[in-house]
Amino acid sequence: MKTIVVTDQAAGTSGMKLSERPEPQAAINDAIVQVHAARFVPTELEWPSTWTDRLGRDRTPSIPGHELAGVVTALGYGTTGLSVGQRVFGLADWYRDGTLAEYVAMEARNLAPLPGDVDFTVGASLPISGLTAWQGLFQHGRLQAGQSVLVHGAAGAVGSMVTQLAREFGAYVIGTGRAADRQAVLDFGAKEFFDLGNDALEDISGVDLLIDGIGGDIGKRSADLIRTGGTLVSIVGPVEARPVDGLAIDFVVEADRAQLNEIVQRVRDGRLRTNIGNLPTLDEAIAALNPTKRPKGKTVIRIRP
Repeated sequence: MKTIVVTDQAAGTSGMKLSERPEPQAAINDAIVQVHAARFVPTELEWPSTWTDRLGRDRTPSIPGHELAGVVTALGYGTTGLSVGQRVFGLADWYRDGTLAEYVAMEARNLAPLPGDVDFTVGASLPISGLTAWQGLFQHGRLQAGQSVLVHGAAGAVGSMVTQLAREFGAYVIGTGRAADRQAVLDFGAKEFFDLGNDALEDISGVDLLIDGIGGDIGKRSADLIRTGGTLVSIVGPVEARPVDGLAIDFVVEADRAQLNEIVQRVRDGRLRTNIGNLPTLDEAIAALNPTKRPKGKTVIRIRP
C-alpha cells in the first residue's frame, strides 16, 4: 500500500516521504480500515509516541496521522459493534502506525459509524478537535448551563468546536484570538471577543470555566481570571499557573465511540460545523503539509478519490 512515513524528528514535516508498505493485518480486537480521508496534526512530530513505542524503543519509520474516515475491510477476533463494509471514522492509537496510508489497523473500539450523508473528508476532520472539545467541556470542565466559558484560541480547530458546543449547552461564551479572528469567533457563537494583541486580558474576570488552547504567557496570566471554585482546563500541555481557589486540569484526548456519535450527529443536523480548508490527495500531501503560508482551515488528505 501507499503511505507517508517519517524517520527523522529533526527534519520535521520536510522529512516526510511517500513510501510503499505491506497492508496491515487485523490482530485481536482490531479493525482494518480502507482509509478514504485522513488528517495530520503538525504537533505529532513533537510527541514521543510518533518516534518510540510504549517501552521507549525506536519505531521509525512510522506512519503519522491519527484521524481518519473510511470503510471497514476486515475485523479481528473479539471486535464488536462494527461490520465489514461499514463506513466509519475515528481516532487511531498514538503508539501505532497512523492514518496517512491506504489502510490502517486500529482498535475497533476507537471507531464509530459514519452516517452515509457525512462526507469522508468531514468525518476525518472531527475526531481530535471534536473529542478534545467534548472532553474538555463536559468530562473535565463539568460545564453547566448558564456558566461563563472563556475560550483561548476560539477560532482554532479545537476552540471553534468548544465555542459551538458551549453555546449549545447554554453557556455565555467569551472567545479570544487575533484581531482577524473576531468575526469568525462571533459566528461560531461567542457573545464577546477579546483581541489578544490589543485588548486587556485582565478586563475579563470571574469566569466559571476556561478552556486554554494557547498556553504560554496567555495561559499563565489567565489563572487570575477564574472565579472561586472555577476550573481551568488546558488542552496544550501542563498547566503552568493555577487558580488560587479553583481547579486546574490538563488531559490527553481519548477515543470514545459514544462521544463520536454525539459529535457527528450535531454535524448532520447543523448544530456543529467543522472548518476544512485544503483537500490534497495522498500524492500531494507532503507539499500540502509543508505550506509556504499559514493555511486557512483544516488540511484533510483525500486518500481515495
